Amino acid sequence: MKRLFVGIMALLLVLTGCQNAMQEETVESKETKIGILLSDSGLGDGSFNDSAFRGLEKSRDELGILFDYREAPTGNYEEMLVDLVEQGNDLVIGLGFSVQEALEKVAGENPEQQFLLIDGVSELENVISITFKEHEGSFLVGMVAAMTSNTGKIGFIGGADIELIHRFEVGYTQGAQYVNPDIEVIADYANNFGDSTLGSIIAEEQIEKGVDFIYPAAGFTGVGALQTAQSKGVYGAGVDSDQFLLAEKAVVSSMLKNVDVAVFDTTKNLVNNQLTEQVYTLGLVESGVGLAPIRVVELTTEQQQLIEEATEAISAGKIDVQTKK
Repeated sequence: MKRLFVGIMALLLVLTGCQNAMQEETVESKETKIGILLSDSGLGDGSFNDSAFRGLEKSRDELGILFDYREAPTGNYEEMLVDLVEQGNDLVIGLGFSVQEALEKVAGENPEQQFLLIDGVSELENVISITFKEHEGSFLVGMVAAMTSNTGKIGFIGGADIELIHRFEVGYTQGAQYVNPDIEVIADYANNFGDSTLGSIIAEEQIEKGVDFIYPAAGFTGVGALQTAQSKGVYGAGVDSDQFLLAEKAVVSSMLKNVDVAVFDTTKNLVNNQLTEQVYTLGLVESGVGLAPIRVVELTTEQQQLIEEATEAISAGKIDVQTKK
């Protein structure tokens, strides 16, 4: 009987040890979960949303995170954000300025939940904010446009007539004037980020006015503008992502807004418990924005050097790129 009792106790100790080991393993292998609410134009815009999605895909492949996404084409941002919170995500991302109001409301109701707002700044303690210096990257696009234009007229198409998109226009104009002080910039606002047909119509109107280079900062609306530029034999520049493949005969370069890098870096910091800042502002110095490779046209050595010098001067604060009209 004594031997039986000792044997049972030994078995219980082994089972307890296995159970503890399993619990420890479960804690250690807990996967980070992230949910993202995409901006209005949704996945497949070839621009802003797709860039953020690439950042999450890289985080999944390299960091082992799990992620899910929501779209809100009808504007039901709050509903989608609540859904992501209830799903138990470690981080909930709101992509784009249009989601800020809803995100701050949901964040206020869920103070223990960590949020990330991209393209807006929040004062809530549980919201990390990331913005970009779009004007710096757009300055370089403006330089390329002025170097490429033969008519002395270039176009800009904005998705919304707001301060954020004004930064694209103002930087673009300043960069073009840096190369050619007499250049004319024709700017129109679509007030829509998801209508490629509307983008095409605006592009045609600008081309009829003599524009031979078009820079749209308008999401999927801009895709229509670039494809129309190609069909009409004029040049253009992509935005947010390298959009060369959307119009290979027209897209000379793109203003890279490295949302994918920002998402990946934030995810990496989250996984490593290194989220220390509340607000991040990313420009040329931080590799938050940049210029895609020059294609379609061939710039002279002097022109390429001028772009490099301007990039260095902006990074060093020697060229002050404006942000407001």
